[in-house]
Amino acid sequence: MNQAAESQGIRAVSSGRVETLMLEGELLEKDLAQVCEELVRRMQRGLRNVVLDFSEVDHLDYRGVPALVARAEAFRKAGGDIKLAGLSPYLAAILRAAGAHDVFELYPHMNDARAAFAMARAPFV
Repeated sequence: MNQAAESQGIRAVSSGRVETLMLEGELLEKDLAQVCEELVRRMQRGLRNVVLDFSEVDHLDYRGVPALVARAEAFRKAGGDIKLAGLSPYLAAILRAAGAHDVFELYPHMNDARAAFAMARAPFV
């Protein structure tokens, strides 16, 4: 069952054990800090698997990337992960320049990232 919610300008869609945060516009350092705060709140509620959808993001301030990396590490320590989807080549270059090119799994579409979580939980036969 899909559930849509909006919190502080961040659209979210939940399906099962994965939540997708759909970001948009220009993400300044303060905006990324807000995303990180939202991730902390979700983690405190027990959520462990998050997809950040950047398909509607025009620009990303590299100064906010270290906080995002720290959240990903916290999610991994708790047994989950944060996957990124919909990054343009420009946004991917910003992540590389900020030193986060090998920190996140990148997917072309949010559904691909969501499916990757399902594949990770699938039993091997």
